[in-house]
Amino acid sequence: RDRSPSRGLGDVYKRQEFSVTTEFDLVVIGAGSGGVRAARMAASHGASVAIIEERFFGGTCVNVGCVPKKLFSYGSHFPQEFALAEDYGYTVKGWEFDWPTLRDNKSREISRLNGIYQRILNQAGVTIFEGHGQVLGGGKVSVGETVLTARHILVAVGGKPFVPDLPGREHVRISDDLFYLDTLPKRVAVVGGGYIATEFAGILHGLGCQVTQVYRGALFLRGFDQDIREFIAEQMKEQGVTLKFNADVASVEAINGEKHVNYQGGEQAVFDEVFYATGRIPKLDDLFAEGAAPAMTEGGAIKVDDGFATSVEGLYALGDVIDRVQLTPVALAEGMWLAAQLYGEHKPEAAMDYHNIATAVFSHPNIGTVGLTEEQALARVPAVRVYKSAFRPMRYTLGDKQERSLIKLIVDDATDKVLGLHMAGEDSAEITQGFAVAIKMGATKADFDATVGIHPTAAEELVTLRQAV
Repeated sequence: RDRSPSRGLGDVYKRQEFSVTTEFDLVVIGAGSGGVRAARMAASHGASVAIIEERFFGGTCVNVGCVPKKLFSYGSHFPQEFALAEDYGYTVKGWEFDWPTLRDNKSREISRLNGIYQRILNQAGVTIFEGHGQVLGGGKVSVGETVLTARHILVAVGGKPFVPDLPGREHVRISDDLFYLDTLPKRVAVVGGGYIATEFAGILHGLGCQVTQVYRGALFLRGFDQDIREFIAEQMKEQGVTLKFNADVASVEAINGEKHVNYQGGEQAVFDEVFYATGRIPKLDDLFAEGAAPAMTEGGAIKVDDGFATSVEGLYALGDVIDRVQLTPVALAEGMWLAAQLYGEHKPEAAMDYHNIATAVFSHPNIGTVGLTEEQALARVPAVRVYKSAFRPMRYTLGDKQERSLIKLIVDDATDKVLGLHMAGEDSAEITQGFAVAIKMGATKADFDATVGIHPTAAEELVTLRQAV
């Protein structure tokens, strides 16, 4: 049998060349981060497991999310690096950027990762079915013409981009499309104010596009710390990104290969492409047969309890489809927790802990954050101390580039416990990951003060803050 990444076991099953087991302890629908982790761990605990995938192995993150986005983010920083090199005595002339090279090298890496995910499942003893999985009820799942039976069924199908219903909707693109464009557009509108839209705006601008980010609110990145939001907006404007806040698109027209955007206030603008990044919703398309669907939340996600159980006995869900925290590491942790709970010798002692989960936004500059924002902290404790520092990273001091960083600590005034850490600027995500351990362990400001910094680094600013603002 061919075990190459280009042809998984599911292809063999489709042709029904040999008998296939259809009874399992666990059937997982969705081979993204959460589904694969749950399947692997359940199999390691001795369960018989099948997994169903209809699109690509690795899910959103590997294929049209975190991984290709980060690769494009790396690529979009090179013009800045070339300019900076001259301040250090290097002559960098005549460089050119070839979009197909970046796009195709990215696609080759994604294909490699797809194969790794398939091999991991095969090596774990998980049976793979390729096709659309549908929950039939009564512990049964269909994939094509095959019906699988399982004591437990896990739905981990993730989410999909949401585009509002507006005239000309067929002329806009979604976030997935950026990773496979034939040509890179010169003039781009990115509609949305979340982290995906903000990341895309920075990436496209770095790659040489003229970018306008359109958001209906007064300031993007809702839910992040206010100072960080304002700082990112200032930095992006200085870099040359046009930020159009308090604006919404009424319609989009395609005229002579161009996209004409009509704003609700009557204003018009012309772009080569319009990307919509206005949120993601659970991917529930034809997932449940009639009468087999569990209870849903008001937002259209699958409703689960602390153990990821739905209202249907034996049916579980996790990851983006339950819309708790849409982060790959969270789905991984949920998958491990559930596998241990259902099949592990040692059951988890407590429910999944969602407090102090660190995250990053790979905007330009990038953001690292863990814990509470200033606004959230003030809603929970009587008083907080706020420490801030805005500075110009050392690597830019030999030239004229005014790249800056901002760090901020939120401290409970009564207990001295650090409630939140927020950073925007170079290496923010990498720096925040390390400090997240300390904050998860309950570090106080005194602990930060007692830590000797590494000099000269940007990270040392976090342990040298002395004066509350």
